Amino acid sequence: MSGESTRRDFLKISAAGLAATSTVAKVAHAAATPAAASGKLEVWITNANSRCVRGEAIAWKTRSSAPADAVVTLDPAKKFQTILGFGGAFTDASCYMFNQLAPMEREKLFHEMFGPSEMGLNVCRVCMGSSDYSTSVYSYDDGEVDPLLQRFSIAHDREYILPILRQARKVNPDLFLFGTPWSPPGWMKANGSMLGGSIRRRYIPNYAQYFVKFLQAYSAEGVPMQAVTPQNEVDTDQDGRMPACLFPQEYEIEFVQNLGPLLEKNNLDTKIWILDHNYNLWGRAVCELDNPFVKKYANAVAWHGYYGHVDQISKAREYHPDASMHWTEGGPDYTWPDYLTDWAKWSGTFSDVLRNWCESITAWNLALDEQGRPNVGPFPCGGIVTINSQTKEITRCGQYWAFAHFARFIKRGAKRFDSQSSAPEVNHVAVESPDGRHVVVLTNPKTARTVSVQMGDSAAEVRLDENSVTTLVWT
Repeated sequence: MSGESTRRDFLKISAAGLAATSTVAKVAHAAATPAAASGKLEVWITNANSRCVRGEAIAWKTRSSAPADAVVTLDPAKKFQTILGFGGAFTDASCYMFNQLAPMEREKLFHEMFGPSEMGLNVCRVCMGSSDYSTSVYSYDDGEVDPLLQRFSIAHDREYILPILRQARKVNPDLFLFGTPWSPPGWMKANGSMLGGSIRRRYIPNYAQYFVKFLQAYSAEGVPMQAVTPQNEVDTDQDGRMPACLFPQEYEIEFVQNLGPLLEKNNLDTKIWILDHNYNLWGRAVCELDNPFVKKYANAVAWHGYYGHVDQISKAREYHPDASMHWTEGGPDYTWPDYLTDWAKWSGTFSDVLRNWCESITAWNLALDEQGRPNVGPFPCGGIVTINSQTKEITRCGQYWAFAHFARFIKRGAKRFDSQSSAPEVNHVAVESPDGRHVVVLTNPKTARTVSVQMGDSAAEVRLDENSVTTLVWT
């Protein structure tokens, strides 16, 4: 509507009305008809027999008027959000499992997962103290009440967490890390424990100082954090079964108002992402961003994919279109029968998340053992990779192979552009990289079919196998 109003105003004030009308009409037509594509598309396929294997290239041809089984229409002129990247969580458990590998094996795996020329995972989460996926329950200030944080220490993390993080950042210097606590120290909470419960409001200023101490300590160890979230899953205490903390909306607002100025005062260039919970809490995110003091310091929302609908991210963004959106947790269950083959499920999720404005996708545990351990909580999650506790054999799950189709080809700075499908069951997302490369990821969870990918007057016929992910790349 605003574009049409601008066009009318232009026609009204133009001194050369007919000439201007002709010019605008040509521009409008050009915008409505994307330029034709040429050359060939590189094809990468994951299906029952292949894992992100290069297929036979497909040539662009002049588009036919013959009906197609399904059509995916591309318009690179319509740009959306800029992509930050993809990754997973360096939980205490994941770092512990990485540390179990022999140095050469770990180096090889890190090159595969984080190397810019390989998977290139580059947006990863760090637990501030214990999560449920830890070897023990701990914070950085355990014990009796300590409002001055005189006991604060990250000694626990020096054994294997910090060395693992330094190694990952050495492999990928562009690694973006964000920190998340599952619970404040127990003495800050109403129940006196890190398991469940809620924070006491009077300790919110002390907790903001706790964050600053964490950021300073990690930076001194050569592992600076680029962002933090105030609390993992603000709306649940997990029934006291694991490190967790209820963090009401008004508490998070007050916390951001304490932490933001402290970051400025201490010259910490660290962003704050609010919520860090499910889609169904989109209204809470909107209300928090409505507060100008929150928005000044925390104009970004972190989302989990366990409850609600992914389009609720877009609902939140309608109210705050300048806010950044990030998907910060979602992972498989190692007991699922399709744990190793559910790449289409995860690829569909990733496509939907990107099509609803998220700039990054960070999954849950990067690595666990074959029984989803170490684990002090109640859930049977699986890692993106499994490291066998006895043999140290490495297994890659379906979510890993979904990531391969995104992270290997969609690099930081790429912009999502418009894609539409005539077949609802075919998931799709399209981006254009800063170097001009176009990437389209097509996901087909059902029976095999052929899709006509169309851009301008060009079309490419792409065969999609059953339960498959296909990435197309062209310049």
